[in-house]
Amino acid sequence: MAAMFSQNPVMNGPSYSFNDAPKLNASGGVREHRFDPYTDNGGSTLAIAGSDFTIVAGDTRLTSGYSINTRYYPKVFRIGGSTSDQHDANMVLSVVGFAADGEALKERLDVMCKLYRYRHGKPMSVKACAQRLSTLLYSRRFFPYYAYAILGGLDEEGKGAIYSYDPVGSYEREQSRAAGAAASLITPFLDNQVNFKNQYVPNSGEGHALQERQRRLLSRQEVETLVKDAFDGAVERHIEVGDGLQMLVITSAGIEETYLPLKKD
Repeated sequence: MAAMFSQNPVMNGPSYSFNDAPKLNASGGVREHRFDPYTDNGGSTLAIAGSDFTIVAGDTRLTSGYSINTRYYPKVFRIGGSTSDQHDANMVLSVVGFAADGEALKERLDVMCKLYRYRHGKPMSVKACAQRLSTLLYSRRFFPYYAYAILGGLDEEGKGAIYSYDPVGSYEREQSRAAGAAASLITPFLDNQVNFKNQYVPNSGEGHALQERQRRLLSRQEVETLVKDAFDGAVERHIEVGDGLQMLVITSAGIEETYLPLKKD
């Protein structure tokens, strides 16, 4: 067996880690070597921005195929605090996809926020952190983190702000966003209940003459109810979502955390 990073004379170059030189398979063709470090560990997250608060939530189930590895694996984290317990953090990051990549991404961003606080004597703003996270993801574009991130906080005016990302750093500020295994189930619900899409004023006309329902920012109590309803519906239809709901609420007074049980079957 070839040693790690040794020179392989058959391939005329560096070999793959712990792999033999290519050999013929049973059909006479050359055996293919494949390096696939990624896996999808299931779960879902969502975020909703309000007038003076932001709520970021995620379930706690960690899966591998049809197996449940653990029923409590948080996907929503406080970042930007000055201490290890993050009691004075001002932002929340949710990650879903490959758990190991999500954990690594969270740790790197948290270190960057702590360094900024140490050097400048103040916490990083959510807008600056959003740009920094985009740069961090883009720097790994040739071997990307397999993680779909949502960053939540309060902007300079005290309004709720959430930023959603793809694995290579493209991002945008939104009113609501869902990610993960049940994103296709939760997103239409949020579009209708948060963004009031496809809602019209009754008896306001016919066809194109119908007046759209006026959009408004929801209260904190309404948003908390919607988050619970969204996950209650998702666990009924998706086997990779369940067990517990972790919900973090960001306000000017700090970050409050709530844990609610979900279906375990």
